Amino acid sequence: MYVQNAVSVNEFLGNSWRHIPPNSTESLGVNLLKSRGVFPEARWYWIGVGALIGYTLLFNFLFTLTLKYLNPFGKPQAMLSKEALAERDANITGNFIELSTGGKSSSERGKDSKRNSSARAPSLRIPNLGDANQNKRGMVLPFQPLSITFEEIRYSVDMPQEMKAQGIPGDRLELLKGVSGAFRTGVLTALMGVSGAGKTTLMDVLSGRKTGGYIDGRISISGYPKNQQTFARISGYCEQTDIHSPHVTVYESLVYSASLRLSPDVDSETRKMFIEEVMELVELNPLREALVGLPGVDGLSTEQRKRLTIAVELVANPSIIFMDEPKSGLDARAAAIVMRAVRNTVDTGRTVVCTIHQPSIDIFDAFDELFLLKRGGEEIYVGPVGRHACHLIKYFEDFNLLKEIEGVPKIKDGYNPATWMLEVTSAAQEAVIKDNFTDIFKNSELYRSDHLTFRFSF
Repeated sequence: MYVQNAVSVNEFLGNSWRHIPPNSTESLGVNLLKSRGVFPEARWYWIGVGALIGYTLLFNFLFTLTLKYLNPFGKPQAMLSKEALAERDANITGNFIELSTGGKSSSERGKDSKRNSSARAPSLRIPNLGDANQNKRGMVLPFQPLSITFEEIRYSVDMPQEMKAQGIPGDRLELLKGVSGAFRTGVLTALMGVSGAGKTTLMDVLSGRKTGGYIDGRISISGYPKNQQTFARISGYCEQTDIHSPHVTVYESLVYSASLRLSPDVDSETRKMFIEEVMELVELNPLREALVGLPGVDGLSTEQRKRLTIAVELVANPSIIFMDEPKSGLDARAAAIVMRAVRNTVDTGRTVVCTIHQPSIDIFDAFDELFLLKRGGEEIYVGPVGRHACHLIKYFEDFNLLKEIEGVPKIKDGYNPATWMLEVTSAAQEAVIKDNFTDIFKNSELYRSDHLTFRFSF
């Protein structure tokens, strides 16, 4: 009412309405205002403005108090997804599968499990959800398979004042020290290391997400120098902590991402078909109409949100995908389901790199190659993992191959190779063998092999 009165007074008390009609002592504008029941006095303009400002402040104050002190509607609840239902049925029927890169059934891997039972802990069992691991899946939208190679990557920042106060010399703190390697198409690479080794830092440098600091070295995409504007269109990055709109469904989230990020040349029907393929790839079809919801309150579980994050990046049809800790905050079963979605992504021929910290035996076995960093940002192993980590274990245990690292304890039967690897490459172990694992690696046959020479070529 106040705004309407103020606008009316402002209009009808103007010069164009000051004409006084015959047989009247008041202007035409005043007569119109009175005939409509509007206060004709000029002061009502300022009363309306004051009321508008007052209500704005009042409602914003009440809205802020509401957000601060009142809990959102809804209650914590867990969604029983298709996977959970299948697991419950599998507990009754005994029909289980293992997480693997080849998609074999339990019966097909029975002999392998017996042969390796002395060297492995019991496998993580996952409910049989069908053929989720198909080799080299084709998709309706083509993409260019691209590999990324990098040589002598160095990253440093200005020395923090706290470290200068402790007497540490130098103006810069080097976080990555001449790191070289390659991530190939159709290969799932684990980027590992102890806390502070520079895993996320290296991935951020390669993906172009580091806007500060000093970066040196060469990065190539399938042999061509990296251009960040082009690279941003052919790469995706899955954050460790996802951010999704809570009031849309899973399908709407993917449609929104695809509409913004796919080329305008992709027609609506093709885009919808591609979204359906991505949902099937990461096993989100049973949740297509589910609201994303708020973390810890309602909607999707943590594991389902991880898969949604992967799907949001996949609908952009990237060739290279970086994933920061895809299994963080998940239990063993949920982590296995997420890693199965990651494995399915690799099977499309894309280049996938994951930072990961102390995975279980089965999760570690799902990776094809390992890029291992030690504290300080130096690589100490770049190469294949092998079935049951056989290549990795051989590298550190084979004294005939590497005389320099004699003294590294052998892995115990059933022990996690990932945990053992981090233990035997610790700074304390370097002090025991009185050598540097980085120097050992760079003097090894693995580093000098034709395979790595080809990968490091620019």
